[in-house]
Amino acid sequence: MHKTVRLDLLGLGDTDGDELLRLGGQLRRAFEELDVVDVRSGRSTGDITKGAKSGELIAAGSVVITAATFVLRQALLLADTWLKNRPLRGIKVELEGRVIELGDASAAERARLIDEFLAHGEPSAESQSRECSAEQP
Repeated sequence: MHKTVRLDLLGLGDTDGDELLRLGGQLRRAFEELDVVDVRSGRSTGDITKGAKSGELIAAGSVVITAATFVLRQALLLADTWLKNRPLRGIKVELEGRVIELGDASAAERARLIDEFLAHGEPSAESQSRECSAEQP
């Protein structure tokens, strides 16, 4: 089963849109090294300014990836590692309406946060076995 996750780079007070675009491109290229189904720049979710020529605007510092759940874990751990030594405050991660922020926590805390975040939407092994036995004649 594939899921789509949106990652928004959270800049520092002096981070501009050009720098967020550049950093988002770096992160997107890093994700392309993984076995993801799709990786692309995120689109703006806000209002489009009056007179804009395009119906969709690229959001500076936003990356959207689609992958299997076990690959999403690898991708989020990669993003967490990538974040180190970058001029950013953190990365906001959104999956199925749920949001976490990777940033100022210990490596162990961030790994646990990622695991809990991804596990929240996964059916338990017990419910999966009940579904399988219910489907069989």
